[in-house]
Amino acid sequence: MQGGSRPASASNRPTGSPAPRVQYQVNTQTKVFDSVHGRILCIADIRGRLSALNDMARDANAIAVIHTGDFGFFESSSLERINDRTLRHLTMYSPLIPAAQRNHLLAPENPPSTIRSTVNISMLSEFPLLLSGQVKLQIPVYTVWGACEDIVVVEKFRTGTYDIENLHVLDEATTRCLDLGGIKLRLLGLGGALVPHKIFDNGDGNATIAGGQGTMWTTALQIGELVDTAQRVHDHTETRLLVTHASPGREGMIAQLALVLRADLTISAGLHFRYASSYNEFSVQGDFQGFRNKLLLGKENFNRVWESVKSQVDAVIDEHQRVLLDKALSVVERIPSQNPAAANPAVPSEDPAWKNCWNWNLCDAAYGSLVLDVKDGRVSAELKSQGFNYAYRRTASSNLTLTPGSSTVNLPSNNASHPPTKVSTPVPDRSTPPHLTNNKVTYPAPQTSGKVGTRDPAATQEDESNGPQSASLDRGEREKLKWERKKEKRERERTEKDTVKDAAEGEHGSIPGKVTPVSPVFDSAPKSTAGPTEDVPSPVERNGARTPTSRKPPRNPWTLFVRIQVGANEAEIREFFGENGVGIIRVNYPQSHAGKAQKIAYVEFGDEEAMKAALEGHAETLHGVIPEVKQAVDRDSRESQLLHLLLQFHIPHQQQTMIIGTTIEEGIQPQHIKLHCILQSPDLNDQISF
Repeated sequence: MQGGSRPASASNRPTGSPAPRVQYQVNTQTKVFDSVHGRILCIADIRGRLSALNDMARDANAIAVIHTGDFGFFESSSLERINDRTLRHLTMYSPLIPAAQRNHLLAPENPPSTIRSTVNISMLSEFPLLLSGQVKLQIPVYTVWGACEDIVVVEKFRTGTYDIENLHVLDEATTRCLDLGGIKLRLLGLGGALVPHKIFDNGDGNATIAGGQGTMWTTALQIGELVDTAQRVHDHTETRLLVTHASPGREGMIAQLALVLRADLTISAGLHFRYASSYNEFSVQGDFQGFRNKLLLGKENFNRVWESVKSQVDAVIDEHQRVLLDKALSVVERIPSQNPAAANPAVPSEDPAWKNCWNWNLCDAAYGSLVLDVKDGRVSAELKSQGFNYAYRRTASSNLTLTPGSSTVNLPSNNASHPPTKVSTPVPDRSTPPHLTNNKVTYPAPQTSGKVGTRDPAATQEDESNGPQSASLDRGEREKLKWERKKEKRERERTEKDTVKDAAEGEHGSIPGKVTPVSPVFDSAPKSTAGPTEDVPSPVERNGARTPTSRKPPRNPWTLFVRIQVGANEAEIREFFGENGVGIIRVNYPQSHAGKAQKIAYVEFGDEEAMKAALEGHAETLHGVIPEVKQAVDRDSRESQLLHLLLQFHIPHQQQTMIIGTTIEEGIQPQHIKLHCILQSPDLNDQISF
């Protein structure tokens, strides 16, 4: 397709050159489909799973396939040319590797050598099978190369070393025309990632394309030759489709290229999205100036690199390359005038492509595809995608873990003719800080019968007395269930106390000195009253739920725990952290320590970076004593961990509440819990076991 010279052209149209030089002919062919109606499957990132192309085309009833890069141009010898970082990326996204094996290979503890010693070509691409004929393409496939390809394999197509039936590689010197459904669809392709600082770097590539170590990128000469090719085959009766790996929606330079090529349609690869995008600039830009701004930004990015390498490029390029470079520079300069009509009334006030060029940015082939349906000269589109999975929001009640302060109710039915759904939606619990995500202990929720909702006292009493609901649970689960209910009760009482206290202090518009009773929790059955009063909350609607509110603010996740035996005030603690203390936004002392020597403090910071800097850069001593400084752990998470340990130690239920309370208050570490339990209750020495 292209080596030292271009193959003979299948086009009978005359060609012209912008400068006197050797007259090359464009590698172009026209494929005539004997059909008044045809469907073209457009996909991105097949990533070596080439045997799926036939199945996907059959499902879409397609007569041709257009692919936008990351095709899987790898062979056995490619592995030694791929660097470790690219090999890890290919392993992460390869659809040919089972999920369990991929997770093992990508584990943080595995060095790059593990991946390199395990991964073989069959785990990255089926291209060798396609090359040997074991896999055959049933219909024509037109593709550009992507960001992760072996340039050595791609260049073998350009030199004619590799030639596979029904596989057409679109490059800057190769174009194809599809004649079907009443139109001639001209395919122009640009492969590789757009990396501005590499646009004048060929890497290991020859001629105009560039790449190396398992990656490929676009060059200025490649863009220039594509413009030259498009100019040579231009025919106003054709519909021009630009196929690129980089997206014109994100890259201003690719959008400029579409303008120069007079593209009617563009198709590009995505960024591993679950949905494809369908748009034109008029539909996503606020005005024409917004479109111009994107092009200007692309121009600025190019010029920044061009100015730094201009002298070096001028010194090494030949006459032919100079022509291609000038065409590339003309792409960068293609900025529509802001108001051309003011200078020349015959010129339209805005570029027609602003409204007439339509773009598709595709999701990965594993998630969806685009089908262009061509009939009677009209091109219609069908986008399909697996989309996002929202099923987790309708989790069955048997899989819910009830958390303190939350309640679940049945969702109301929108159609009276259908019974209400059995699936319940929990009120969201407090969010867990990132540093506690892996430490939180989750227990399977006990199986319940009947309608899930807020408990009434009678039901709670029955459950706690080993009633029918808890009869099927083992001893550990019953102890866990009892503890959770007691904890929920304490939380509810604490919330009610805080609410009344806030009202008495005149918060949120309350009259100072006057207590306005507020019920933060609404039971499923409202309490009976002798008559309406101001203190009675409005009844709960039977078909919905009210979310309990609390005056207690969420805990700052970027908090350090400080313990010092001699005590310290806020000013002394700030001084203890030195210059890193500027990030402190609050020093909080537990209420149980108010009025006493301040031995325990929670120091809150504005962000994670400030907290980590303070944790690593504080003084060694405070009042001559070495204090204990560590990142604070959320109480709920810590209580869950401690309960889990207590159940493992077979601590009797009557001892658990006392041990958890003192352990949390005194900041005992989990690894010391056994010793602490024995110190709290010496008679448990013989009972505690691992």
